[in-house]
Amino acid sequence: MDKFLYYLVTLLESALSVVGIRAAYEEPRYAVVERLDRGVEIRAYDARVAVETDARGQQDGEAFGRLFRYITGANGGEARIAMTAPVESGGRLIAMTVPVEQGAAGTMRFYLPRTVAEAGAPEPTEAGVRLVRIPPERLAVLRFSGSATPEARDAQSRRLAEVLERAGRKPEGLPFFMGYDPPFSIPFLRRNEVAVRLPSAKT
Repeated sequence: MDKFLYYLVTLLESALSVVGIRAAYEEPRYAVVERLDRGVEIRAYDARVAVETDARGQQDGEAFGRLFRYITGANGGEARIAMTAPVESGGRLIAMTVPVEQGAAGTMRFYLPRTVAEAGAPEPTEAGVRLVRIPPERLAVLRFSGSATPEARDAQSRRLAEVLERAGRKPEGLPFFMGYDPPFSIPFLRRNEVAVRLPSAKT
């Protein structure tokens, strides 16, 4: 029954996100510490835990599948884990959060709920899937709607870079994409973001 409820909740959350309703999904905690031109935000994120795998791109179904299998059972957890829906089950079913991060270096990440991270996230049992612990960090983020095509992400990444250059901010690493909605969501209601990491000493 727990498994049935888990999949039912996941289906309902996906259906709501089609029309831009994401209240059911937990997001990593952050505070906006500064606003720059053209909608760019400087965010201070809390430490968080993610599960990641190597990916060929945002639409890499195999990479997405490996991560989805982790949160639906391909893990070695034994403790009971509270679902974000709210559903509670044995530790073999873990709630998915948003955003799904796609890194320029060829990785895809799902962030794990805070209750799972605090209790100790179960280790993946499938090859190529790994847990990563991300310390507190600052990101420069630009939000946009519409289809997140490679061309759209590149254009928004250039806009982000231009704003940071004018503000005298030097990013660390390449830009990456954060997607909050499934690909079948209504384009103009989608929440897409491009981001770069900033040196922690910067404000």
